[in-house]
Amino acid sequence: MEAIIIEDEKPAARRLSRLLKNLDVEASVMLHSVEESIRWFQDNKHPDLIFLDIQLADGLSFEIFEHVEVQSAIIFTTAYDEYALQAFKLNSIDYLLKPIDDEELEQAVKKFRALKPKSQKLTLDFDDIKKLLMDPLEREYKKRFTTKVGQHLKIINADEVECFYSENKGTYAATSDGRNYLLETTLENLETELEPQTFFRVSRKFYINIKHIQDIVSYTNSRLKIKLKRYNGQEIIVSRERVRDFKLWLE
Repeated sequence: MEAIIIEDEKPAARRLSRLLKNLDVEASVMLHSVEESIRWFQDNKHPDLIFLDIQLADGLSFEIFEHVEVQSAIIFTTAYDEYALQAFKLNSIDYLLKPIDDEELEQAVKKFRALKPKSQKLTLDFDDIKKLLMDPLEREYKKRFTTKVGQHLKIINADEVECFYSENKGTYAATSDGRNYLLETTLENLETELEPQTFFRVSRKFYINIKHIQDIVSYTNSRLKIKLKRYNGQEIIVSRERVRDFKLWLE
């Protein structure tokens, strides 16, 4: 996988490069400004993946796309969350807040690898990523799940799931009959399988179904607390960086 890092803070760029090496991603090029990045893209073959800071020394990295039609997938890395919606209008795979968490970086790379065509080159072009992220009504999403209960297979319809959650390294579906089922998947895998108008990932631990929300109340540090109709396990808190997108999702 060919990757580059666009980051104006050189220590941060070097740290990210070291983290990526542990994930078998070689970031052979590091760029540090909008101007330098524009020149590089005009003169070089575009990589499979870009790790892109938003606020660079000479402006916002979105300015790059005003001059160059970048044919690479992007994972944004930034200390600010106010640009999330603008980022996802581009060919973005994920949006990581600094300081970058090792586990979140690993999941972002896994998400990119999961999206790549199995029989084609790793590169996903702009139209492919845009379709995956911006045209959800045209995609087919998972309508049911299976899980083993004793010696039997249980079929769970997606509409019956109040939330998916992670606990003790397992992923569970909490259903409207008040039961919880262990699934052979991860929340990261569910990101490409769940219908985005129905399910929203409110935190690292929870995906919730809008049809089963009973109440939403204010919580500490500008967060929100969700109460579902039957689920009564861990508290469901909308993480602070996801609150704005969550409110937009509700509209």
